[in-house]
Amino acid sequence: MTKKIRFYDTTVSKPRPIKPAKGKLGILLPGMGAVASTFIAGVLSARKGMGKPIGSLTQMGAIRIGKRTDHNNPKIKDFVPLADLHDLVFGGWDIFPDNMYQAACKAGVLEHGHLAPIRKELEKIKPMKAVFDSNYVSRISGTNVKKGSSKMDLAQQLMTDIQQFKKTNKCDRIVIVWCGSTEKYQTQAPVHQSWAAFERGLQENSPDISPSQIYAYAAVKCGIPYANGAPNLSVDIPAIQDLAIKHNVPICGKDFKTGQTFMKTVLAPAFKARLLGMHGWFSANILGNRDGEVLDDPEAFKTKEESKLSVLDQILQPDVYPELYGNVDHRVRIVYYPPARRQ
Repeated sequence: MTKKIRFYDTTVSKPRPIKPAKGKLGILLPGMGAVASTFIAGVLSARKGMGKPIGSLTQMGAIRIGKRTDHNNPKIKDFVPLADLHDLVFGGWDIFPDNMYQAACKAGVLEHGHLAPIRKELEKIKPMKAVFDSNYVSRISGTNVKKGSSKMDLAQQLMTDIQQFKKTNKCDRIVIVWCGSTEKYQTQAPVHQSWAAFERGLQENSPDISPSQIYAYAAVKCGIPYANGAPNLSVDIPAIQDLAIKHNVPICGKDFKTGQTFMKTVLAPAFKARLLGMHGWFSANILGNRDGEVLDDPEAFKTKEESKLSVLDQILQPDVYPELYGNVDHRVRIVYYPPARRQ
């Protein structure tokens, strides 16, 4: 029998119990291409018992309670108040109008045999019109795009989408996870320094406000947790962070880190733990689909590159261990593979 434990939010001045995960949880995804369609198809397949949720920490992971010798290792999903897979409802936005079955077929990640049993469910999931700016993603364009008088107007349209989705699908809670393309490299500007400056920038159509930041703003204003699945300058700016604190909304993320960065975060701590120095680190991705096409643009690649380059410094601490890691030649490459461009 697992001991009942109360969970608290420690980010506020007074601890507050976290409510049980009851009712439907809506998951809204800006960007409904290869990543989103594979994620959704995987959840639907697991719900039907067609396979196990391999790779899911929440569904397959266990947590140790007490000493190792106690052998008390309940599943995380049984210990932490999390939504059940059957309570998840999916939606989102994309610049292409393809439903999730069409998107999954074009992405080519899953085979027809995987998609056929869940085709009807996938076809019902259709993207809403997206906020898009070709100045931030230049290699792709679509027709399923919002138009507005200002970036604030676009943010308000997103807020309306969120509330309508919640009402239509009878969701008790909503979360938003960015699954869209990597935007061009960006550094913080004055408009990012406070939520008041950011809101003025939205009203004045500031060129320094990217689509991902508009999504993050809309989410936080609606009191909805936002996770950033790309290395975009999205939630890691004072404007969004201050707004999140004001509304007591969780924000997180800086890329999904499932490829070469994942390998770095696995291997680098092992080398450091053994104090094994290195002279260089070379890593490369070969990508197809929209990810590869978008990252073929040097401006978008620079965003990804900066994220991937910084992770080694954070782990290896060259300033602390100059003899071991003070002069590492670190190279990052991403190669676009056009034959895998199925969209």
